[in-house]
Amino acid sequence: MGLLKSRKRTATMPRNRVVEMATQHVHKRTAREIRKLTCGRVMLPAHEVDELDSMDSVMRTMTAKDWDHVMVTDDRGVLVGRVHAVDLLKLIRRNRINRELHWMEAVPISEVVTQPPLQVSTRTPLMAAVALLLTHDLNQIAVVDDEGGLVGMVSNAVVARHLPRFLL
Repeated sequence: MGLLKSRKRTATMPRNRVVEMATQHVHKRTAREIRKLTCGRVMLPAHEVDELDSMDSVMRTMTAKDWDHVMVTDDRGVLVGRVHAVDLLKLIRRNRINRELHWMEAVPISEVVTQPPLQVSTRTPLMAAVALLLTHDLNQIAVVDDEGGLVGMVSNAVVARHLPRFLL
């Protein structure tokens, strides 16, 4: 019995405080990791067309490849803008002449660009791109290199693929 009483009492931290500190450490590590995740690391190839392509050829490409949008670039690969399929449908509806659509062959896609070339850099954190997607109600945003050349895109699908591991 004497041996048991001579044991020193050590100060212990309450269990809930230990769990809280461990959780804070995990959250800080996760925050660092998510800030390191850049658009260049997660981007997909962009749906790209040349600014001189006709509206008709772009429409055919979008239909054949089941794209809902295209990024329009100039001859140097620099982003000019973005065209969504709905914008094309609205334009066709307004300009329909006796159900003839031959005029689409003469209109370059650059004249149809309705949205400014909203873009992010390959070094932009993915969370900043997410904020732009949400703010501008977009499904995708262009990713450009240091010279402004289109190199890819980040979409809602990309975000959905990469962010859950940080949230769960």
